[in-house]
Order: sequence, then structure tokens, then C-alpha cells
Amino acid sequence: MRTNKEAGEIFGPRMTLFADVLSVGIAVAVVSLPLVTLPAALSTACAVLRGVREDRPVTAGRFLVALRRRLRPGDLAAGAVALAGLVLVLADLALAGAGLPGGPAFALLAAAIGTCAAVVGLRACGRPESVDDWPAAVRGAARDAVRDPGGSGLVVLAVAAAALSAWMLLPLVFLVPGLLALALTAVDVREKEVAPRVGV
Repeated sequence: MRTNKEAGEIFGPRMTLFADVLSVGIAVAVVSLPLVTLPAALSTACAVLRGVREDRPVTAGRFLVALRRRLRPGDLAAGAVALAGLVLVLADLALAGAGLPGGPAFALLAAAIGTCAAVVGLRACGRPESVDDWPAAVRGAARDAVRDPGGSGLVVLAVAAAALSAWMLLPLVFLVPGLLALALTAVDVREKEVAPRVGV
């Protein structure tokens, strides 16, 4: 990755990357409005951002070109599964809050299961395999979640920071997906770089 500012550049490459991440984030937010396209959009954003290491440009145009090849039945099925899981967790939490016996314990259990499933799903979006093989990406993400709890904690913190940013300033909702994709990509790259050193 280029780190020096070239002649005529107003901002250095790191600021350029930040601006590109924001433009990709807006594209992800717009494409994800049908909700079932969210996993494919987030996965494509991570793949585009991973190209920074090979000095490939990170642009909303490149994201849209890559996404056009992605919206296959498997990608839409992954989105439908994610949406169904979210609806199920929200319904469980609503039932637990309705005064059922053992409601608080059930709500805690449902929230824990939902959080674990969300972490695995998000880590799967950050893996390169998600571009063409969702089951392999989910299996790898589940292994990573167990083997690398620190990375899973970083994913939870990234989601919390994204939600807090969107809550504090509503227009940031359209920028948050790019920052979340950058965090997921960084966690995946970090896990692959840390694992060999741990094995030494």
C-alpha cells in the first residue's frame, strides 16, 4: 500500500482511503435498502477494501461493478436467512418482555445467541470466501469466532460504535456501512496475520 503523498495531492493516501470508505459506505447503504442484499453488499465492500493491500482502487464504482456479479440466488438466500434470524431474535425478545415466566432469563439467552450469530455472520462477510461460497465463509467465521475471541470482541465494538454514531447523528447511517466493512476487513486480515505468529 502506498504511504507517501505524491506531488499535487492535497491529502495523503490514508485520507484518500478514508474518503473512499465513506463513498463505498453510502453505496452499501443504498444497495442494502431491500435488506436481503445486505450480506452480499457488505461482503463485496470488504472484498473491494481488501484490494487496498494490492494498490487496487477503492471506489463506489468498483464496488457496484463487483456487486453486479454478486447478486446470485445464494447471496439473496444468505440475506433471507440473516433477515429471518433478526426477526426471530426480535420476536423472542418481544415475547420475553411481555411478562412470560422466566422472561428475563430467556431474553438474556436470546440476546446472547443473537449476538453470537451476528458476530459469526459479520465475520463471514469479512472473509474472502464469502464472494463465492457462503457456507465455507460461515464455517470459517465460526472457527475464527472461537479461535480468536479478541477479533470477535472487536467486531462487537465496531457494531456498537456504528450504532452509537448513527444514533447520535442520523445522517451517519449512510456512512456507517463503509466503516463497518473496513473494521470487518481489518479483523479478518489481523486474524490471518496473528495466527502464524501464535503457531510459532
